[in-house]
Amino acid sequence: MAEQLAFLGLGGMGVAMAKNLLKAGHQLNVYNRTASKAAPLQELGARVANTPAEAVQGASVVFTMVTDDAALETITTGSDGLLSGLAQGAVHVSCSTVAPDTNRRLAEAHQKHGSALLAMPVFGKPEAAAAGKLWLVVAGSTAAKQKAAPYLGAIGQGTYDFGEDPGAASLVKLCGNFMLGAAIEAMAEAFTLAQKSGIDRQKVHEFFSNTLFDCAVYKNYGKLIASQHYQPVGAEPVIIRKDLKLVLREAQEQIVPMPFANIIFDQLSATVARGRENIDWAIFAQLAADNAGLGQKG
Repeated sequence: MAEQLAFLGLGGMGVAMAKNLLKAGHQLNVYNRTASKAAPLQELGARVANTPAEAVQGASVVFTMVTDDAALETITTGSDGLLSGLAQGAVHVSCSTVAPDTNRRLAEAHQKHGSALLAMPVFGKPEAAAAGKLWLVVAGSTAAKQKAAPYLGAIGQGTYDFGEDPGAASLVKLCGNFMLGAAIEAMAEAFTLAQKSGIDRQKVHEFFSNTLFDCAVYKNYGKLIASQHYQPVGAEPVIIRKDLKLVLREAQEQIVPMPFANIIFDQLSATVARGRENIDWAIFAQLAADNAGLGQKG
């Protein structure tokens, strides 16, 4: 008989990941603070719970994908949190982008409860999640990894192991988002310089993304930046600004100068201050064109 799973947090990423678990034939309980977001999953056979504690009852593996550290702590250890309903021996797979110490602290709470936390932040946009093509980064106990492993093929195209410290996976995720931001800023400045010099920015993108920078980041984010059209939304600026804030916090604690991280954080702050919502976070690239006196096409 198939083991019971649960998925908590049904934003764009969470819904896509949960759908793939259902399509793979797994039994799934789901929970989201806004219950209406669970409707598409209910149609596929998921059971919708009223609280996190209810959602995890009988579940051997529980996935969470929520907005930030506070939401993860609340859904885990708060009133009616998943720990109050989770069976001993179960595994909580924490997919959210949070501070390393948050997953470490929750891992300790799980250990006291008799369960385990496996940190597993993911790389990829919602369309990659829908296709089951996320890249998965894991850290936690060997036993937790083994228990979660049978279900990860429905979610991602590859899993990379960073050891037993759950904070390590979180740090890798923060490093990745910083690197994405640096690539976006580099393209924004380069394409703006080309455009101001009379060269078609889209032709510049086409050249570089097919030669020196022939990779997904430069092709996909580069297309948004070259066209100055920042749809569809992968993540909103306010979400990634939160991530860069965590990057800078870790850099301060580890005494690592990160001047580029400060620039990206400031660009995202300026973007959020302008009220740019419901648009991909790469919109901060538009500031390079704005500051150079060039308008946005669309």
